[in-house]
Amino acid sequence: LRTLQAEGFVSYDETTRTYAVSLHILELAYGALRRGGLLDIAIHPDYATNGWVYLAYCEPGPAPTSTTKIVRGRIHDGRWVEQQTIYQSPASLYVADNTHFGARFLFDKAGYLFFTIGDRGTMADAQALGSPNGKIHRVLDDGRVPPDNPFVQVPGALGMIWSLGNRNVQGLAFHPQTGELWSTEHGPRGGDE
Repeated sequence: LRTLQAEGFVSYDETTRTYAVSLHILELAYGALRRGGLLDIAIHPDYATNGWVYLAYCEPGPAPTSTTKIVRGRIHDGRWVEQQTIYQSPASLYVADNTHFGARFLFDKAGYLFFTIGDRGTMADAQALGSPNGKIHRVLDDGRVPPDNPFVQVPGALGMIWSLGNRNVQGLAFHPQTGELWSTEHGPRGGDE
């Protein structure tokens, strides 16, 4: 259980070994975007040393378009500072549908960041290697693409793609025995997959 307070902080609970984050200091435009807004928060595995906090949120574009944006930053004196963009679609890939933003984070033991972007209501994008939508992505903690990602050498493909054909991933976890990456998502017919 994480308790967030209004001051804006990151704290660590020794008992549960979890971090708590409060970001009243970050203003996000989401009111008109139905399901947008702040989508996920993650603390860098080496937060105690580097102070990085990762955010996924809906970034509005030219009306009525938007995208899922991934950033990292630090909190100093109650203020969000040193923001760096990890991923943001080019404007040509912004989508007018305001559903299926996805956006779940997970770091692996090697420090790679996995994040998801939903299909944004266009199922065909989930199979298109030139679209970020409907995918699980893997990047280094600063957003650079690892050279061993599966599609990094495929012409026209986004090198950060780790998995494709996803509708709207809402959960990521590593299997405790095998270390395999598992995901959960909303199915197209009212059930979860």
